[in-house]
Amino acid sequence: MKRALISLSLLALATAPAIAHAQIAKVNGKAIPANRAEVLMANQLAQGQAKTPELEAAVKEELVRREVLAQAAVAKGMDKKSDVQAQVELARQGVLIGAYLNEFARGVKISDDDVKKEYDNLKGALGDKEYKARHILVDKEEDAKGIIEKLKKGEKFEELAKASKDPGSKDKGGELGWANKSSYVPPFAEAMTKLAKGKYTEAPVQSSFGWHVIQLDDVRELKAPNFDDVKPQIVQRMRQMTVEKHILDLRAKAKVE
Repeated sequence: MKRALISLSLLALATAPAIAHAQIAKVNGKAIPANRAEVLMANQLAQGQAKTPELEAAVKEELVRREVLAQAAVAKGMDKKSDVQAQVELARQGVLIGAYLNEFARGVKISDDDVKKEYDNLKGALGDKEYKARHILVDKEEDAKGIIEKLKKGEKFEELAKASKDPGSKDKGGELGWANKSSYVPPFAEAMTKLAKGKYTEAPVQSSFGWHVIQLDDVRELKAPNFDDVKPQIVQRMRQMTVEKHILDLRAKAKVE
């Protein structure tokens, strides 16, 4: 059996409640509850394995080995060590949290109207154009002004970009590739979208990264994906946002002393 089985959550097994009348084996007189096998089997099926007698036997053997090792650890007093107890408790909390949030997420109701509204909002944020720009980023406004003066005298943007402090674009002539306006911080996007093709900013543009000199090389129409094509991703995103808000709400209401 693949060793992926070994890496499955120890916690899901360790915290599963025992069912006296449902067991798959006994190890040194201690029963292994059947629901542990169900958890382990479900994980394997989720990874694409087929449910076969061989897999069932492998799951049982894996649980027997785990029980043997767990009993050996207890015999050595490992369960009494504070660091081990802390790890077990954190793991137990992780399973509880995962189960709680999964159940909460399944209960989130998202209407088609809400999904369409979110789609329109995202589409609006993207805009209807893509921009191919390049920039030179420096620390001081005076340096940016000096670069602009050099451009006015006919020096090449690509050569001047070698002085940029943006490691991702300085060796490519400052080129940033095609992107929509929402890919950039607001001051950069605002200045870039006002430029005509082939023109550069005649005044430095300040952002949280420093001072930019921006040149717009080209513009093209941006075709947004069809609603039906991206609807599942939007639903998932909205569900995740609802879960995150729920977590923040619970944290805000909690009494922490």
